[in-house]
Amino acid sequence: MLKGKKIILGVSGSIAAYKAAIFVRLLVKEGAEVKVIMTASSTEFITPLTLSTLSKNPVLIDFVKGKTGDWNNHVDLGLWADAMVIAPASANTLGKMANGICDNLLLATYLSARCPVFFAPAMDLDMYQHPSVLKNIDKLQSFGNQLIEAEHGELASGLIGQGRMAEPENLVSVITEYFSKGELLKGKKALITAGPTFEAIDPVRFIGNHSTGKMGFALAEEAANLGAQVTLISGPTHLTIVHPNITLIRVQSGEQMYKECIAVYDQMDINIMAAAVADYAPKTVAEQKIKKKGDEMTIELIKTIDIARELGQRKRASQINIGFALETEAEIEHAQQKIKNKNFDFIVLNSLNDKGAGFGHDTNKITIIDRENNIQHFELKSKKEVAKDIIHAVTQKLQH
Repeated sequence: MLKGKKIILGVSGSIAAYKAAIFVRLLVKEGAEVKVIMTASSTEFITPLTLSTLSKNPVLIDFVKGKTGDWNNHVDLGLWADAMVIAPASANTLGKMANGICDNLLLATYLSARCPVFFAPAMDLDMYQHPSVLKNIDKLQSFGNQLIEAEHGELASGLIGQGRMAEPENLVSVITEYFSKGELLKGKKALITAGPTFEAIDPVRFIGNHSTGKMGFALAEEAANLGAQVTLISGPTHLTIVHPNITLIRVQSGEQMYKECIAVYDQMDINIMAAAVADYAPKTVAEQKIKKKGDEMTIELIKTIDIARELGQRKRASQINIGFALETEAEIEHAQQKIKNKNFDFIVLNSLNDKGAGFGHDTNKITIIDRENNIQHFELKSKKEVAKDIIHAVTQKLQH
């Protein structure tokens, strides 16, 4: 699975740098082409000559190559790679990655990389559990980088706990699994909606909801990781996307979202309606800000276009449509009715009665219900993990 893959290995200053030699050897044995970038401090733990010999490529450390004055182009390196793995990732390097600090070739290449980035922390157990390190790890994951957890065992300090860099064999397994998963949705096109819609009352005010878009963005990321070409249509949200397989289209209103969905729907294989589209919008929108007058104000509302229903009516047998239902009562019954009314293949049910689920949380607790009324309950998980469960259900549906 790694044959012909181009992999950049970033090595930062840690005693675990010795494992980089084994990791490089295993990657090359699997047929990967490996280029190694080292920080200056990492050369105190393992020599560039060792990694150069094993990788069969010159090791890169500085922007300028020795006396020749040739330039090591970090942009070209970032474009060259199919994956970048930073192992070991020291606390210092993690902090710089998380905050965009760029003071060496490794960090410049990381900031230029358009490929998936994996990072394998290595440090003492107390450092690994420090709130600042945990925050940096969370931030890196929020950027779409993939954590390879440190393992439990004896550390260089003599203490025993979590902080050991993952063993080279485990690193290879993670990278191999990633590339094998990347074939599951290869050649498929996916439409995913996310976030709220804002229905204007006047140039200043609007009707909206508390959706953050986190669930839809996580779904887009996971589908793209499995090889799909994703069109992500999002209402107003602060979230951004970096995956090269994702085209992000931003909209404000439900009508705008509908038009963008209709424009691409017929080309799609997979359609996931995760956006929280407003059910009603003001009948008229004031051209100027409405001034405060009297103790009451009445706004006449009209029903918005039901995007999911409209797409369901256009659905081909070869397409998969997935909806979301956020309920507060009779949850299962209401979700089952939506499957019929909107021609969904399955629906993802959230209940506001579940703590940690719904809008504004980094976690979610879902139930998946399909056309045949098969019901699958899931525990409370991070939205990234929930996205994996939903996309897994999609891949299973495609295989049947």
